[in-house]
This record gives sequence, C-alpha cells and structure tokens, in this order.
Amino acid sequence: MSVTTVPLLPVYPRADVTFLEGEGVWLVDAAGKRYLDFAGGIAVTQLGHRHPAVTAAAHAQLDRVWHVSNLFRSEPCEQLAAELSERFGGAQAFFCNSGTEAIEAALKYARRATGKSGVVALEGSFHGRTFGSLSVTGQPAKRAAYEPLLDDVRFVEPGDTSAFADPDVGLILLEPVQGEGGVRPLDPDFVAAAAEADALLCLDEIQTGMGRTGTFFCFEQLGVKPDLVTLAKGLANGLPIGCLLVADEAAGAWQVGDHASTFGGNPVACAAATAVCAELTDELLVHVAAVGERLRGVCAGLPHVVEARGRGLLVGLELDVPAGPVVSACLEAGLVLTSAGPDVVRLTPPLVVTDAEADQAVAILAEVLS
Repeated sequence: MSVTTVPLLPVYPRADVTFLEGEGVWLVDAAGKRYLDFAGGIAVTQLGHRHPAVTAAAHAQLDRVWHVSNLFRSEPCEQLAAELSERFGGAQAFFCNSGTEAIEAALKYARRATGKSGVVALEGSFHGRTFGSLSVTGQPAKRAAYEPLLDDVRFVEPGDTSAFADPDVGLILLEPVQGEGGVRPLDPDFVAAAAEADALLCLDEIQTGMGRTGTFFCFEQLGVKPDLVTLAKGLANGLPIGCLLVADEAAGAWQVGDHASTFGGNPVACAAATAVCAELTDELLVHVAAVGERLRGVCAGLPHVVEARGRGLLVGLELDVPAGPVVSACLEAGLVLTSAGPDVVRLTPPLVVTDAEADQAVAILAEVLS
C-alpha cells in the first residue's frame, strides 16, 4: 500500500520509512537498514527500545490483568503514585493517558483550587493539542484554525514577570526547557519569581521530566518546588500514560467526581512506568548530564551551528540554515532526529546512549552539515 492510499487522516508529515524493530538506541526499517535513534519517539523511549526491565514488567502485568476501573484499587497504580511522590518530595497523583490530558487536568485543578480563570503562559510554548492545552500554547499558527479558545490566557516572553502579579491569575504554566519552542532553557531566577507569585505554579515536565535533563525532575536544577507538575512522554518508555502531580502543600482542591479518566492508571502502563523509575538511578542521571554536556560542546563547533543549548539529553542546535532538510538528510544517512522550529535540530536520544553512539551520531550530523 502506498503512503498516499493509507486510510489515516493526514495530520502528520510522515517520512516514507517504516520501522519494524528496535533495540536500545537502534531502529531497523522494513528493508533491514539500521538507524541511530536520536529522536527517541520525541523524548519518549527514555531507556531505549525493548529495555529488558521495562519489557519484563509490562509482560508480567499483561499476564495478570490488563485493565481495572478506577472505582477499585490497583497495585501498579498505587505503587507508581508512591514512587513519584517520593521523588517529588510529597505529592498526590492523577493518572491519564497523554501529556495534553495532564495539562487539561492541571488547568482544571488550578481553576478549582483558586477560583480564578486567568492563566499566564509563555510565547513559544507548547502544551498540547486539545482545546484547553492549545489555549495555553504560545504558538499562534497552531491556535488560529481553532479559535476562539479559552480567552483568559496571557502570553509573555520568557523573563517577563509583569503578569505574575495579576490578581485574576490562578495558574502560571512554564516548561523548564521550551521544547517545541526551540529547546530554550528558562532562567532559574524567572522560574523562582513565578514560584513566589500568588498563583499556582505548574511546571510542564512532559518532555524534561523522567531524567531527560540529568535529574529526575528538571525543577531540581532550578531551586524551586512547584505546586503542580505534568508528566508523560518518557514516563513508561513508550506506553501511553500521563500524570498530574499535585504537591502535598497544594492538595485538597479536588473531591470525588471532580475529574476522571477511564484508562488513567492502566496497570500495564503503570507497571512499566514503575520499572522506568527504578532504572533512573543516580549513576544513570550523572551519565545523562555528562553525555549531554559533551554533545552540546562538540556540536557547537559543527558547520552551520549557531548555538548548542539545552539541559542533559534534551539538546537543541540552532542552525543558520533550515532544519527540515538537515533532519531529512540525516535520516537518509541513518540518524533519526527531529526539529524544534524552523531552524533548530533537536536531539533526544535514549538516556542509555553511550559515548561511542553519541560520537557516531555527531559524525553523521557533521557530514550532513558539511
């Protein structure tokens, strides 16, 4: 079947490559060609493809029970909630199925907790595609076709604290590192100012969380403890799951019936996510920080690279040429990357990537850019 006849709605710019297998940092297409995966499903396969511990946990849970209603208790769900609470330093969890759902939950929680409809978000931000999450995404081109959206949202540039004191604002929503907005880390002082405002602070860690930046949560590097955190992407290494964490100090606004998700807290996804948490050891996180720093340093000297930025293994290379053709040429050469805007190439390999694999990726990228 040709690409043009596949009965899927045409909402993705799919490359004409079909991946059939994955192992660690490698993918294999239908023709048997091997590729270094420095996209990681867009920062999702945190521990690489078919990680043995995560695979075993998912298989074991599949052999027990796949789904139970949230009207009953579930051991994998409760175990994961306990693990995330401990890592956070005291929090309550709501599980859903994706990052955009986690953002929707955060918007609803903040409205219920504060009684205020105002939200401050950032220009260039990305928080999802549903109506609520799109309303707080600071990219007009993505919003335009669906307006009117939520109307009580103020977008400010990173560093601009002028809206934080607005008495009608109940939620400040920030990505510690803007992902789709060009892999731009926020200044810690700016995040600290948001934490001090008279509004709930939600850090969208859908892309930066689960060890991606060299600590379990990126906020650990910023000197703040937010009221709310959203997680998804790398949480279960590729199985669909999202999560809203509410700090113990901010808990208590939701009661029975205030929110729900049929598939939220799925036992298989939660078992896999708990296994991911167990693998995110201090040793691995140190490795992530070191490899990420090395990648940025080496890539900064490549042709056409204006700036190499990011945290850990969330790396953005700003180019003086369009990113799209570079990503396509790298794919042809056996390296899978994504873009993060018109002129930024994004590298989000599995956290277990070795120095040798990183060197191989840089060599391919250098050849393409030359």
